[in-house]
Amino acid sequence: MEYFYCKGQMAKSTAPFSADRNGYHISWKSISAWVCTQCGEALFEENEVDHIQRALQQIDQETIALKSNIA
Repeated sequence: MEYFYCKGQMAKSTAPFSADRNGYHISWKSISAWVCTQCGEALFEENEVDHIQRALQQIDQETIALKSNIA
């Protein structure tokens, strides 16, 4: 598979992912991804994106609960 920006070849590997949102920072060091062998850009498949989104939604809910305990 060819990466559409730099035209490098994509290889199955792992890549980090991080997010800053709603008062917290989260990072994963190694998520399955397609990584360009030329520029290093990572593309996540739908399954990984779904897992990331569900995890972030759960953390959002817990963050709201934690903030509601501040009084």
